[in-house]
Amino acid sequence: MNQKTVYEMVADYKRKYPMTVAWRLKRNSSVIERHLNPDEHVIYAFAAQKNANSFNILATAVVALTNKRIMIGRDRVIIGYFFDSITPDLYNDLKVKSGVIWGKIFIDTVKEFVCLSNIDKNSLAEIETQITQYMMEAKGKSANVNN
Repeated sequence: MNQKTVYEMVADYKRKYPMTVAWRLKRNSSVIERHLNPDEHVIYAFAAQKNANSFNILATAVVALTNKRIMIGRDRVIIGYFFDSITPDLYNDLKVKSGVIWGKIFIDTVKEFVCLSNIDKNSLAEIETQITQYMMEAKGKSANVNN
């Protein structure tokens, strides 16, 4: 089976939902690929701005849902990158906010509150479904292991 790269998944998402504000997808996708573990594969990927301000369009991030966690990667313009990892045990809740053109996804974790903005409002239901289904399944597996 030929697995798509993170960049191919994000490019497919961007073609399907062109109103999402996102730049430098290939560079941001490379941050995710750099941090994938050998036994980890990407299930779903999309792009968004990692901030709460809809007018700040310079914080594009690639968000990847893997079989182990949610990964958020942002390549810096000059040197370096930012990387966030949210494992199922740290995940609390997800909130969706839709506006006229764009929407926001808020991921509440034990340690922080992640805001993803400037997302095509037509993609919000798809993103919410992907994240929620994965987290419910992952938390169910960990509950069965603990019992």
